[in-house]
Amino acid sequence: MRSLSIAATGMLAQQLNVEVISNNLANMNTTGYKRQRAEFQDLLYQDMRQVGANSSDTGTIVPAGVQLGAGVHSGTVYRITEQGSMISTENRLDVAIEGRGYFQIRRPDGTTAYSRAGAFQLSPTGEIVTADGYTLLPAITVPNATEIAINESGQVMAKLPGQTAPTNVGQIELALFANDGGLRALGDNLFEETPASGSPTTGTPGTSGFGTLLQGFLESANVNAVAEITNLIAAQRAYELNSKVIETSDQMLGSITNMR
Repeated sequence: MRSLSIAATGMLAQQLNVEVISNNLANMNTTGYKRQRAEFQDLLYQDMRQVGANSSDTGTIVPAGVQLGAGVHSGTVYRITEQGSMISTENRLDVAIEGRGYFQIRRPDGTTAYSRAGAFQLSPTGEIVTADGYTLLPAITVPNATEIAINESGQVMAKLPGQTAPTNVGQIELALFANDGGLRALGDNLFEETPASGSPTTGTPGTSGFGTLLQGFLESANVNAVAEITNLIAAQRAYELNSKVIETSDQMLGSITNMR
């Protein structure tokens, strides 16, 4: 009975759907998080009567045919990269990207990762780093400054003791990808490039195609709690319907085995 295996694929698909939704809800307060969405595809079909086949010796053609589906499977879980809202923190080292682009982060193994989370801090040597101590690229060292200002084009200005005019101590650059959805998530708000994302293009914030920076702000997750709960209810109902199909199929099989 095909309905048993078909309904089983439906239950597995909705289980994945719930897992994706639960991850979105779990990261509602994660800085720079981009929500994900599961997409599904139908499985192969079995032709019981092939469409377009000849139905007689005179050349008449079957107009529709009979195709029986085998169920559903997960096609992709893609990332929706729409802008999250800006949250004011009044922290001088918090920086949000308004528009496209990623911060470049040097990992301990020397490779470059990319992030939308701009909650930066200073290392013991004065370098701008992430919460895990990974260096922001290009590396910027801020001396013992009384004030730090980061403008929308990424220039980092520091006012040193005894000076009235601020000093430019570095320039923040952003990276762009042709396909943001092709980036591979590493956890800790980091991504790495893949053949699907393409190679990054780096540039100054505010130039053509690049977003601008906002000092004292962080980008919140782009998760809509109401929409996610609605999707969760729909996934739960779809799971229940598929389980009902299995229950009905079992009853039909039971009726056959009880025939005398």
